[in-house]
Amino acid sequence: MQQPPTSHGYDGHVAVMAFPFGTHAAPMLAVTRRLATYCPTTIFSFFNTSESNISVFSTADEHKLVAPNVKAYELADGVPEGYAFTGKPQERIELFMKAAPRSFREAMEAAVSDAGGKAVSCLVTDAFFWFAAEMAEEMGVAWLPFWTAGVCSLSAHFYTDYIRDRLGSVRDDAVGHEEEPISCIPGMSKIKVGDLPEGVVFGDTQSFFSCMLQKMGLALPKAAAVLINTFQELDPTITSDLNSKFKKFLTIGPVHSMSPSPAAADTYTCIPWLHKQKLASVAYVGFGSVTTPPPHELVALAEALEASNVPFIWSIRDSAKGNLPGGFLERTHGSQGILVPWAPQTSVLAHVAVGVFITHGGWNSLVESVAGGVPMICRPFFGDQRLNGRMVQDVWQVGLKLGPGAFTKDGIIESLDQILYQEKGKILRHNVRALKQLSDIAIGPNGSSTINFMALSEFVSPNP
Repeated sequence: MQQPPTSHGYDGHVAVMAFPFGTHAAPMLAVTRRLATYCPTTIFSFFNTSESNISVFSTADEHKLVAPNVKAYELADGVPEGYAFTGKPQERIELFMKAAPRSFREAMEAAVSDAGGKAVSCLVTDAFFWFAAEMAEEMGVAWLPFWTAGVCSLSAHFYTDYIRDRLGSVRDDAVGHEEEPISCIPGMSKIKVGDLPEGVVFGDTQSFFSCMLQKMGLALPKAAAVLINTFQELDPTITSDLNSKFKKFLTIGPVHSMSPSPAAADTYTCIPWLHKQKLASVAYVGFGSVTTPPPHELVALAEALEASNVPFIWSIRDSAKGNLPGGFLERTHGSQGILVPWAPQTSVLAHVAVGVFITHGGWNSLVESVAGGVPMICRPFFGDQRLNGRMVQDVWQVGLKLGPGAFTKDGIIESLDQILYQEKGKILRHNVRALKQLSDIAIGPNGSSTINFMALSEFVSPNP
């Protein structure tokens, strides 16, 4: 990585605070890289854990995409020496977050020293870091939180207290309340209680993670601007509502299109295999870097793919292959499909042979599918994925959300048939391609995301 920039020739110093779990850090680095290019006289100190930095900087460093005014700093992961993990959900996140305020302050002191005493002039942080509002106020600088997902989930967290007041806290996984619409929130009339992230009105509303998100929702109006990885034309009603609640609300996405990284190496020859397939005929299966369906659902998915005879690329960890039906690999690999431990997802989804994306419905995957013009079959697991699945099916109408929320052989076969062969699929493809056009316009020279990015650059640099 680069040597730390000195203060000579620089007129600003931005502290960038990344959340090192899931897929948060990569879009934050992408935004930082682009800002550094737009604002060459500003220093950007990027704070993240060592493990996450290695992951997100590897490709960027290899292709010399990181500007000389960007310097990575390592944060402690918050795990005490000799600590014995208890298996508690989100334990690593809780340990990191409890240590984060002190870790960030210490890291910023080091960055200021490295920069020849150039004081931090702006905080760009993951929106999860609600405490950054107080830090920025103490420092007398602007706070710019970045929400890496969509406006629907952000709205749910912003309105958490209001939703609780209207609906009350619902226990036992919202039994009996799942189908109640969230009609009290602008733009969310087709969202149901059962679609909300855990901790809003059901599940453990007092968990560390739930409280963290509630505090975030309360802190965001203090921000100089709230940044988000979407384009305003995707959800105009919710975007307009949140724009009225924050000082500034800047849609600067899709980030993977606004600040693209070079195409990842196609180590397992997915693209040459796709070249041999028919137009819009292939099912691409991928569940991100965190999620793996339970064994019985992997069996159902494999059986459905084989029975439907749909050609497929399945990105699946080697450790999960042992859960597949006996003989499945031998009967299908190469002839009907390929199973790979990793796929260059954006390149795969951009290929004309791909006709459907079977996904968990994570936000990054969703916007990559829209950018590729590919309809989705969503099997949500946690967090914002149920909300995203509902938007995919009932609001944008660019795919299907599996019910009752799990893979079944018959459900997958029926969904594949609808999207790949029936009139329903033609409608979904038309709708997703229309969204793709809006996305392309948004990131164009005069598009909404480009204009908002320029507004962001004015916050972080006195002379953008």
